[in-house]
Amino acid sequence: MAYSQLPNYLRANRKRLALSQDEVAFLLGTKNGAKVSRYEHFVRVPSLETALAYEAIFKRSASELFGGLYQKVELEVAERAKILAERTKRQKTIRPPVHKHQALTDIAGSQSNKTLNP
Repeated sequence: MAYSQLPNYLRANRKRLALSQDEVAFLLGTKNGAKVSRYEHFVRVPSLETALAYEAIFKRSASELFGGLYQKVELEVAERAKILAERTKRQKTIRPPVHKHQALTDIAGSQSNKTLNP
């Protein structure tokens, strides 16, 4: 499945601020720019702590910095929400609260209006 966004936009944001990989590494608390390079070239996915550090450095949300990864995860969650909504709908003994079913429907439907560009 093709995604319309890159996995991340770290390099573009680093360039926007005219920072070197070593400078970003220092801000992240790592020893050198090698890790930064691996993140920028989609070889590694940073930890949550590192993603939040990137957010603090670049003043962009993690979902914006990691747009393609976010898009992929969002689609996967929407698919699982559809499955869970169907499961809760079929349960005979316990009727799920209306707000639970509505929340799952909203999560599952959040992708129905979005299209993927090849």
